[in-house]
Amino acid sequence: MFSAVYADDKGNIYDAPGYAAVGRCGRGDAVLADDDLIPLPPGADLMFLPGRSALASHDGAIAPIAAPLAAVAAMLPAGYTRTHLPAYLVQAGAPPLPLYGYTAVAMRRGRFYAAAVKSDDNAKWDPRRFNSPDLAGRIEGVKRELPGNRLVEHLARCSLEWHCCTAQNLFYRRWEAGIPVSPACNADCLGCISRQPAECCPAPQSRIAFVPEVAEVAAVGAYHLAKAPEAIISFGQGCEGEPSLEAETIAAAVKAMRAKTARGMVNINTNAGFTAGIEKIAAAGLDSMRVSVISARPEGHRAYYRSGYSLDDVRASIAVAKARGVHVSLNMLLLPGFNDRPEETAAWEEFIAATGIDMIQLRNLNIDPESVWPVLPPQGEGPVGVKKFLVRLAERFPAVRIGSFSRYIADNRP
Repeated sequence: MFSAVYADDKGNIYDAPGYAAVGRCGRGDAVLADDDLIPLPPGADLMFLPGRSALASHDGAIAPIAAPLAAVAAMLPAGYTRTHLPAYLVQAGAPPLPLYGYTAVAMRRGRFYAAAVKSDDNAKWDPRRFNSPDLAGRIEGVKRELPGNRLVEHLARCSLEWHCCTAQNLFYRRWEAGIPVSPACNADCLGCISRQPAECCPAPQSRIAFVPEVAEVAAVGAYHLAKAPEAIISFGQGCEGEPSLEAETIAAAVKAMRAKTARGMVNINTNAGFTAGIEKIAAAGLDSMRVSVISARPEGHRAYYRSGYSLDDVRASIAVAKARGVHVSLNMLLLPGFNDRPEETAAWEEFIAATGIDMIQLRNLNIDPESVWPVLPPQGEGPVGVKKFLVRLAERFPAVRIGSFSRYIADNRP
């Protein structure tokens, strides 16, 4: 048996021998079995959930272990996809939770386990590769090479204050480096990580407050693409709104970069709601596009994004990108008990078949579950489970890669 874990009011974490660990999928709770759990991955963190009593199974009944013992959750490193949420009872006056991907936790023989599957090789995103002692010195070196560039200053702050990996990669001169460009957005996502109303919860990072000049974007992009191994520059970061709203700036900057170097890839992370902008950027030389989606049904998509565009606009943007030869991935925001509902699964299959996307990148939705369930469409049949959902997609679409990270596409590149 996997034991339930809980925390006291000081945050000390304990196991509860004789009380079986329980996880949640949607609104349903169940005892966690062997095939639900993996050893807690390196780089994972544990958090206690204030105002939420830990649930466990004892003598066949699921109930709180004992108030005020708090539930505990794992925050998984990149490359791991959760299958169950923590199971808890919300107490009166419980505060809202910050924007993290809360995962069910258990213990057996003194070792922590998480309800998750490994979805990708995260070697490049291993936390030990970031926040090194020489990072500040590297940042100063790039500032000297690109003097007066406001993007460099912004990305330096992202690196040191928010510990953003794609920002840091610019200064490490490697792999995927982010270039934010847009303070504005055409959606009002329930789980936006760069801007939240004050009464909700704090955003984990600040949004860029200016639109960089074409020359600033082109200088940073060409600097990275020219020498970094497996170089990717990505528009559409957590510290900005929707990048395609600045299509004129991006398109002009991409053309300027490509006048200097043919190396590397140009990527955009986007909600794909502004098709005219996506078409302009694709025509300028876009190599890959990652599209943020939580549901392949209009009602589910509308409930989360609360946008002025529709799921049909997303389909149209994918079509114009594919027509230009762009490699298209879905950035699937995954919430156990939602994406894996039968009606959602059927819609995903139709969407993937119709759009011809190349990859699905799984992302644990960072949100307080109690804030999202009232907003999403009501459940039809019960969920099938995240693992079965992913297996079904893999069997139905063997040519579509399922993972977590953008890939460097080496074909025809120097």
